[in-house]
Amino acid sequence: MTAMKLPPTPATTATSDSQTQNAWDDDASRWQAVMERNHLADGAFIYAVRTTGVFCRPSCPARRAKRANVRFFATVGQAEKAGYRPCRRCRPDEPSLDERRERAVAQACHMLETAVEAPSLDGLAESVGLSRYHFHRIFKTQTGLTPKAYAAGCRARRLRAELPHSPSVTQAIYAAGFNSGGRFYASSYAQLGMTPTAYRTGGAGETIHFAIGQSSLGAVLAAASEKGVCAILLGDDPDALARDLQDRFPQATLLGADSAFDRWVAEVVGMVDNPSCGLRLPLDIRGTAFQIKVWEALREIPPGSTASYTEIARRIGQPKAARAVAAACAANRLAVAIPCHRVVRTDQSLSGYRWGVDRKAELLRRERNSV
Repeated sequence: MTAMKLPPTPATTATSDSQTQNAWDDDASRWQAVMERNHLADGAFIYAVRTTGVFCRPSCPARRAKRANVRFFATVGQAEKAGYRPCRRCRPDEPSLDERRERAVAQACHMLETAVEAPSLDGLAESVGLSRYHFHRIFKTQTGLTPKAYAAGCRARRLRAELPHSPSVTQAIYAAGFNSGGRFYASSYAQLGMTPTAYRTGGAGETIHFAIGQSSLGAVLAAASEKGVCAILLGDDPDALARDLQDRFPQATLLGADSAFDRWVAEVVGMVDNPSCGLRLPLDIRGTAFQIKVWEALREIPPGSTASYTEIARRIGQPKAARAVAAACAANRLAVAIPCHRVVRTDQSLSGYRWGVDRKAELLRRERNSV
């Protein structure tokens, strides 16, 4: 078996405005942001200078004022009501550069998601008023994908929606926007995680081996496709874990463990009992491009260490996507192998965990004790 990676599907671009604002919820942190000219604080607050009567963004490149002359406001309206006027240099009463970029990318994403045939790079750039090079750069920065990869992901998503309802696989392929059936079939398994016909019938024709073992943290279900381990589920009720697997692959052939699979189950249980040892088995990872990017970042967190959702968002190049990172962690089907238990809140407190917060705390305790 070999490990699998799925091709891109549209990345989630959800933002975490509340978390952004909470990062500058007192005057000391706001002043620090002004001293650093931190563009991430733009939109969270503005500051005004008594001696000049002007208010600015935190990132304004103008000469810094003395702290004693600075006041902070939550909105432009509050500053104007207090008698201040907008700075002509950073123009805080107009959309910021980041906001303009986000709008341009959002407009381009909408075009890619709704177009039957993906627009060209030149056409996308022209439609949002940017040069080809500049547009390509900010699009990848904002979404983590190139426009071409994003368009491919849109087609794959439409195909997944079309397949269960289309009279034939061929009709679904063309309805999703693929111009060539041959080109699609060359990468169909990578895009769907199974053959198109199997996907259309809910996994029919796919064989998944599974077994349930017992660990010190309760029942452990391990399941594997021909590509590798596709599910590691934790719980207290073995029957509930088996039903969960069946719900994920309603038409697949599920086979109970045989002697050849016992070694795999034993290795998975051993990893759950000792998470620092990792897993040497191939993984069949199925998810969107954004989810896979998050999961890869999780696997880079060393045993015994933790990272916040915001830190992971920054590591993957999307600092405003903390909520989307949390959603990707919740969608993880490979417990411990993809260590979403190592992600905590910004204040280092434990957040929710799909398989129970108590298990999360115990996994972290074991890792720290073994380091």
